[in-house]
Amino acid sequence: MGIVTVKDKSGIPKYKQIVTSIEYAIRTGALKKGDKLPSLNSIKNQHSLSRDTVLTAFNELKTRGIVQSIVGKGYYVASEDVDVNQKIFLLFDELNSFKEDLYNSFLTGMGEHVQVDIFFHHFNLDVFNKLISDNAGDYSYYVIMPANLKGTENVISRLPNDKVYVLDQMHSELIKYPSVHQNFKKDIYEGLQAGLERIKNYDKIILLFNEDRQPNDFMIGFNLFCSHYSIKNEIIDNLNNRKLSEGELYIVFDDKNLIRIIKKLKEERLTLAKDIGVISYNDTLLKEFVEGGITTISTNFNLMGERLAQMILNNEFVQVENYSRLILRKSL
Repeated sequence: MGIVTVKDKSGIPKYKQIVTSIEYAIRTGALKKGDKLPSLNSIKNQHSLSRDTVLTAFNELKTRGIVQSIVGKGYYVASEDVDVNQKIFLLFDELNSFKEDLYNSFLTGMGEHVQVDIFFHHFNLDVFNKLISDNAGDYSYYVIMPANLKGTENVISRLPNDKVYVLDQMHSELIKYPSVHQNFKKDIYEGLQAGLERIKNYDKIILLFNEDRQPNDFMIGFNLFCSHYSIKNEIIDNLNNRKLSEGELYIVFDDKNLIRIIKKLKEERLTLAKDIGVISYNDTLLKEFVEGGITTISTNFNLMGERLAQMILNNEFVQVENYSRLILRKSL
């Protein structure tokens, strides 16, 4: 008897019988990692099946990461973990402490028997395109963090529409996909508005903004806030050769720039909050304790990961705006 067994009147779809047969062969050791599977045509001919039936079975095993296809050679066992029900492609822009929180909460929310493979594009469109193109068709679902990259819809459109979820930043051209995202314009405006009384204690508010990494809506929301409340402001892209002046309030997104400001404060013998205010974006455990506590505007990344997992498990097609809030601490 061969690897695959198919019965005509079992009541189980024939493609499922093929899947079960291959799983059983792997469990019992008849097939091991690296072994070649019987060809599509041999299974088709032996059991009088359509080619599509056999291909459906192989594709299910492929998206679960159990088998892989090699062009011109056939299908091979890629993993002996046949308990994996879903295999998820997760594409982040970069890894940092709050993205790690998001990732861990997503894993917990998905539960057992799900394999999540994480990749990073580092704000590089070529890398973004290659990672998606190289992995198209190999996963049950694709979770994409496009960041502020332009033209991502062209490569994402190569993936099945019902298998794609957008995370963190939503572009207008990606509106057809379900998402868990932030409203950056609203979040920074309302976050600063919540701290208005303390912000008024400073002469000028300075946004440290990198247009290659931060969403443009941050700058729009910041300008709107400053305009509405007639607050003197400045937008800069780096701290190089900048001397801090008393009465300045800095808004920083990058943790490295947060450390640079704290270092400059000490070098120039200025006092945090009293002389120089700081608001950091995206809260972390460390920011609760650095210099007595850094004020942040932050979304809940644990909640974002949990909600994304729920959407995938429940096959929901919704677009969820993950809320942000101001967390007041001693740096303001």
